Amino acid sequence: MTLKNLRRILVANRGEIAVRIIRAARQLGLETVAVVSEADRSSMAAAMADQVVEIGPAEASHSYLDMDRIIDAGRQSGADAIHPGYGFLAENAEFARRVEAAGLVFVGPDAEVIETMGVKTTARERMQAANVAVVPGARLDEGADDAALLATAETVGYPLLVKASSGGGGKGMRAVEAADALVAAVQAARREAATAFGDDTVYLERMLVGPRHVEVQILADSHGNVVHLGERDCSIQRRHQKVVEEAPAPGLDDELRARIHAAALVAARAVGYRGAGTVEMLLDRSGEFYFLEMNTRLQVEHPVTELVWGIDLVEQQLRVADGQELAFTQDDLAPRGHAIEVRLYAEDPASGFLPQTGTVGVLEFPNGPGVRIDAGIREGCEIGLHYDPMLAKLCASGEDREQARRRLLSLLRQTVLLGVNTNQSYLARILAHESFARGEVHTGFIADHLDGTAAEMDDAQLRIFLAAAATLFKGRAPGSSRPGDTSVAGPEPVWSELGAWRAGGSAEV
Repeated sequence: MTLKNLRRILVANRGEIAVRIIRAARQLGLETVAVVSEADRSSMAAAMADQVVEIGPAEASHSYLDMDRIIDAGRQSGADAIHPGYGFLAENAEFARRVEAAGLVFVGPDAEVIETMGVKTTARERMQAANVAVVPGARLDEGADDAALLATAETVGYPLLVKASSGGGGKGMRAVEAADALVAAVQAARREAATAFGDDTVYLERMLVGPRHVEVQILADSHGNVVHLGERDCSIQRRHQKVVEEAPAPGLDDELRARIHAAALVAARAVGYRGAGTVEMLLDRSGEFYFLEMNTRLQVEHPVTELVWGIDLVEQQLRVADGQELAFTQDDLAPRGHAIEVRLYAEDPASGFLPQTGTVGVLEFPNGPGVRIDAGIREGCEIGLHYDPMLAKLCASGEDREQARRRLLSLLRQTVLLGVNTNQSYLARILAHESFARGEVHTGFIADHLDGTAAEMDDAQLRIFLAAAATLFKGRAPGSSRPGDTSVAGPEPVWSELGAWRAGGSAEV
């Protein structure tokens, strides 16, 4: 069924998510408009879109975060709607209001819902009013002195987290083990929150030890229909940033899974949600779960849900924005199999995960059953430092978790990306770890199993370096200071055993 009211959609984002939205829009017969910065003129999204509007320099603050330029691009291009993707302006209530005020449809929930659920303290209060359990915590009064801070912390209990009321991604967050570190942590969190979100409000929350991060995918229309599409486990994190996501969450019994789903539906109905959203929970070791936050947008990890439930979430977002009712009820939906996703980043684990730059010289993703690649790059793309370093999402599904894990591990090991350093081998180590294979996932997994090993080479890398070292030194004559100097009789080079074959043709050895 085609859309009735929408004809052309502007994608207010970049990279792989812009490519993902453009593909879904085309399948519905929509025309697409890509907005690009100067740095993204030759991007994959720009090449795919029906129209391209340049909106400013590479700096996001003057392009992808500039509301005026994006809304003007919507008007000039004749777009009917704006899809914000995720990140940038996706959870900005002011942007949603201004899009609607300009006569365009915002593909997402109402601005009031974004505003309510975007402030964690307000969201907690709404969930408590709806009888959804929240992690024990407390607001910090503005201007409270040190004594008041310490008194409030005692009511919460240690260890605790100082958390920014706005934003996410681990910014404005500090762990506090004991009272003597509290004041400094609050001050640091406030500074970081003010810089990242323009709001230095923070609150205190009990820190659960070794919890799991489980989130429920919600879909709702403007006619009162709300369904869930199961849960995802996003516990494998590094510095509060998700690294591996999977659906369904391993190790949950049917009763606990049903209770988590029910709580998420209550949360969505309590705020009158519309569109695709995610209710995030923390699951402690005793099996109790608590509301963490609600993401009022599409999630990076949505592909694993799509692979398991067979529903295109971006298509559903667009249908809801078109005013349509959901074409299915909860009883019509059933999961099948398992899916896992990893985030491929331009970063160097051996150098503290510093972002990397370069030109993608060679890019090859293997095909195979259950494989899905969401990428926004192609050969020749320049990878700069202006934006988030995520290059692609690599996903695999299977009849069960082990089949999905093995397929994704194979996909990672066969992927070829030359020209820029990535975390490819690091991701493979996570998937190959015996604890991950057993489903023993929690938010401390990387700290417990991989911290301090980021610089280790995997087996393939090690073999390459050993072969290179052998070649270098085996052909060196005794006393020679120059590789390959065989003026004095010495051992034959390693390559002599391989014959004269070379990738670029024949050569004498």
